[in-house]
Parts: sequence; C-alpha cells; structure tokens
Amino acid sequence: MKASISINDKKDFIRWLLDNHQMKIRESMWVLNYIAGHDQILKYAHFVDSLEGYKRGLSLGAHGSNAEPFRFFKENIVTTDPEKAFHDIRLNWDEDLYIELHFSGARLSPEYALVREENPHALLHLDDEAKDEAKTFLDESISVFAKENLMKQVDKALDERNEEDFYKLAEAYHQLKEK
Repeated sequence: MKASISINDKKDFIRWLLDNHQMKIRESMWVLNYIAGHDQILKYAHFVDSLEGYKRGLSLGAHGSNAEPFRFFKENIVTTDPEKAFHDIRLNWDEDLYIELHFSGARLSPEYALVREENPHALLHLDDEAKDEAKTFLDESISVFAKENLMKQVDKALDERNEEDFYKLAEAYHQLKEK
C-alpha cells in the first residue's frame, strides 16, 4: 500500500487530467474543478481503479473510453445526475470519496499512477498464465521448504548418532529431490 498521497499531488493530477483529456460531459469537469479547489475535500478524495466495496464513489468517463460519462453512488443509491453528486460532495466534504476515472491510457499513465490507491475490496483477477506462474512459484516454495526441513532432521539424526532415522530421512530427502 502506498504512503498517503499529498493534496498538492491530487490537485496537480486533476489539472493534468483536465488539460489532457476531455470528459464526456462538462459537469464532470466542473465537479473535478470543485474538488481540486477545496483542500478539505481533497483530503478525503481517493483515486482508485475500482469502486467495488466502497460506500461512496464517483465514476467519470473521458472521451476515448467505453465507460459511462458520470455515475455517483452513496450506499445503495446511484445517480447519473451531476447536481445531486455535487451537492453530496459539497455537504459531506468530510466523508471519504472514491473516484474511478476512465480515460485513454489510464493504466499506463505515470500521472495517474502517482495518485492512484489500491482498493483492498477489489477481487484480484488473474489470467491463466498468471495463475500457472503463481502455482509454479508456490510448488517450488513448498518443495524448497520441505527439503530444508528434511535436511535439518537429517542433521539432527547425525548429531544424535541415530543411524535408523538418518537412513530413513536421507532416503526421503533423495526421493523429494528427484521430483
């Protein structure tokens, strides 16, 4: 998890976003400008990849993305009306606001990466290749651990001059090593 992101970094990012990407509706720009102009709101604003699991969020789309232009939710209430969202943001400035932005090149943008926070509620989605790599890594880790554990037991059997345990453990180690 990243360290806390400064208010100035958030302001700079919003300015960069608005200078480089055109929002699908102008009200999105107004809301972002309002947020950028109020440090007390920025303190509670968090930029995330996914709004999954949060109680209050704002999703904004820029031209060049497939996302809907504007969506705000609080608890179970969802609206596409920017005025309602604006009033909630203005009146509840001291509540966390999670902002999901959709713009061309978002995932590769260093400007966005600087302010983006991880969502601990989002499920991790892995493709088959990543799953295979993770399985291989875990299998290798388990094998290394098992070998190290057996070697410690072999060493202990040697230290105790326990010939029977030594041969049994040495055989188990060689079988594990051949796998």
